[in-house]
Amino acid sequence: MIELRTPAEIEQMKPAGAFVAQVLTTVREAATVGVDLLRLDAIAAEMIRKAGAKSTYVDYHPSFGAMPFGKVICTSVNDAVLHGLPHAYRLKDGDLLTLDFACEVDGWVADSAVSFVVGTPREADLTIIETTERALDAAIAAAQPGGRMGDVSAAIGEVCHAAGYSVNLDFGGHGVGRTMHGDPHVPNDGRAGRGVHLRPGLVFAIEPWLMETTDRIFTDPDGWTLRSADGSRAAHSEHTIAITEDGPLILTARDSLVE
Repeated sequence: MIELRTPAEIEQMKPAGAFVAQVLTTVREAATVGVDLLRLDAIAAEMIRKAGAKSTYVDYHPSFGAMPFGKVICTSVNDAVLHGLPHAYRLKDGDLLTLDFACEVDGWVADSAVSFVVGTPREADLTIIETTERALDAAIAAAQPGGRMGDVSAAIGEVCHAAGYSVNLDFGGHGVGRTMHGDPHVPNDGRAGRGVHLRPGLVFAIEPWLMETTDRIFTDPDGWTLRSADGSRAAHSEHTIAITEDGPLILTARDSLVE
């Protein structure tokens, strides 16, 4: 069921968005060569504890997960694109890392993701990261009151296809509110003018993700991490937004934070 939030409720969601942005910024700063993924998860967990917030990941066990996730942040490295389960791995120079984090603050949830290169970047990595960021920006710009969800999906697909990437539709964006995942689904490709009406009060996450030379994925033996079928690298960008009378409001914006 799609729920519309009142202006007062959207105001109440802002602290969750700001906290998610703060955690991603802090963990990104800590993600240097030689740092273990479990250390990054511990940093996020400590921030959750100090803030009196609640992890939406630890007990999360959807049908596609082998067991409850058990950690508080997703850390997807190189050919891992989604749901990267933190494990004992020390980051190496040139690793492409995606951090995906959702959390509940005062009963409201926000969700966001960022990809970046640790140490020395490859040009192809920078290109795929930049493409997901441009696709996210285009999708947010298309999320106007009175429009349709297809406008958002089409904006993502247009950017990704123009850059030469194929798009996987198995996972996409989703409604956000009292829980991490809800209606509506936000596909990463589609036709403008179709789908759910974008009405003020609608809150959802937009999350374009791409793999360098494939659109096929498989699940890692850890039961959670999704990897590219051909071993090519991947990137993922995400924000939680609210549709308002004045246009889209980015609840997880990191612009005001030092990255």
